[in-house]
Amino acid sequence: MSIQFKALPTEAVRALQQGGPDAYGRTPEQRISDGDGVPCRHCMKNVAAGQGYLILAYRPFPELQPYAETGPIFLHAQECERAAEADALPEMLESSDYIVRGYGKDDRIVYGSGAVIPTGDIAARAETLFERDDIAYIHVRSARNNCYQCRIERA
Repeated sequence: MSIQFKALPTEAVRALQQGGPDAYGRTPEQRISDGDGVPCRHCMKNVAAGQGYLILAYRPFPELQPYAETGPIFLHAQECERAAEADALPEMLESSDYIVRGYGKDDRIVYGSGAVIPTGDIAARAETLFERDDIAYIHVRSARNNCYQCRIERA
């Protein structure tokens, strides 16, 4: 089975980069990167030292419901190119491990699907989860803070 790591949609990112409201209706905060641990969820690369970035609340779900987690993410402050949909691990995933968790067609957590997985094993874990009919898509989240990183879908 083939998988695709998916970055945030460009249209939504451009609105945020232009000062549009985040998931809480607030203007994204602006900071300057020190080059350490600031992964942009659009280009899926780290924001380099000295570059501007945004901190904002993001909800990677189409509507509010009990499982629609909202949390902080980073984006480049200036326009960046969206990462291509590919089966290769995104450059920004530099931590030693991540939470990999499946969601159903109803956008709710599929219980028993989540686990902390070594970074090098994320693709294999996703392929295993996609063998299940009840998994519609997968989130990769920070193992330390549960921050949304990216989505994985069947290719």
